[in-house]
Parts: sequence; C-alpha cells; structure tokens
Amino acid sequence: MIGEYLGNAAIGYLLGSIPTGLVLGYLWLRKDIREFGSGKTGMTNILRTAGPVPAVLGLVVDVGKGAVPVLIGRFLFDDLGVAMAGGGAAVLGHVWPVFAGFRGGRGVATALGTLLGAIPLLALAMLGAAAIALASTRIASVMSLVGGIAAVGITGGLAIAGDLDAVIAWYALAVVGFLYYMHIPNIRRLFAGTEPKLGQGGDEPASG
Repeated sequence: MIGEYLGNAAIGYLLGSIPTGLVLGYLWLRKDIREFGSGKTGMTNILRTAGPVPAVLGLVVDVGKGAVPVLIGRFLFDDLGVAMAGGGAAVLGHVWPVFAGFRGGRGVATALGTLLGAIPLLALAMLGAAAIALASTRIASVMSLVGGIAAVGITGGLAIAGDLDAVIAWYALAVVGFLYYMHIPNIRRLFAGTEPKLGQGGDEPASG
C-alpha cells in the first residue's frame, strides 16, 4: 500500500514538473517568461507575456498534469487515497518543478485538474463559479480564490451530507489552503487595489 502511494506520488510530481509555461514561452518568445509579469509559469503569465493561444495550450496541459495521476490512482490502483496523493504531488511539482530549477507556477490549473479527475461534474461547477468571478472582475487571482472557496464549500457540504468520500473533501481543503498561501502576494495587492487585470503587466520585468 505504501508503495502505491509513493509510486503514484512520484508519477504525479514528475508530471507536475513538466514546465509547460517555460517551454511555451521559449517557443513563442524565445524568452523565459519567468523574467516578465508575475515571474510564474502558469496560464495567467503566459497570457500576459505570450498571448491567448499559448495560454490556452498551457492551461490544457497543466490541467492534464493534475488529472492523470488522479485517474491512475482511481482506475489502476482502485484507491482514492492513492489518487489524491498523486494529485497533490502534481500540484507540488508544478509549483516547484524539478525540471525547471524549482521555479514554477502557483498550481491553480493543476489543482483544478486533480478535482476534474476525482469529481468531474462538481469540478465543472467550481469552474463555473470561478469563471463568473473572472468575468466580473477580470482579475485572475480573484477567479482562483473564488474557485477555491467553491471547491471547499461544495466538497465539504457533500461530505457532511454523506454524498462524497471525505478523502476528497479533506484533499480539497488542503490544496485550497496551499493555493491561498501561494496567493498571499496577490491577496495583499487586492486589498491595496494594485492587483493587475488580465492583459496588464506582461511587459514589466518580474519582481518580488
């Protein structure tokens, strides 16, 4: 059993470590996108620095990096705990990728992929809440934060009602807590009114 957990966690971490944004940045710009905008490799910074096409490609791949180890755990190992261990490791791999000097993104798209792999319909509902927040504010961090609240609220409520395995609810709470930690600088800028909207900040060198 321990071997299954460790094995799927290793798979998840290595998948998460694939530096999607870094590769796309070099393909589109011949530059390291971590030197611009937010200094991250996620979809928002790809959009700001390289444009919508590579941003969509990056989003799809990053979501897939989270979904694959969860699906492996569910259908190959037939164990939800193993599945979520692989998903959590994928998020960590995206944030601290071994293939890119441990400098990656914030893990939002990959975390979404893990929930899609575990509970597709509910994850789509969370994505809907996040999309409404983005349409209302045009601020990517607000989308991520609202999506996180929706994830915890929906999974927690269903687990309490006995309609969802508690493993998923605890996982959602842990991964959203981690994502909020990764967004502390964004939260500070939101309170200060200086958080950039989509389409802003791409030409500025990364800082802090």
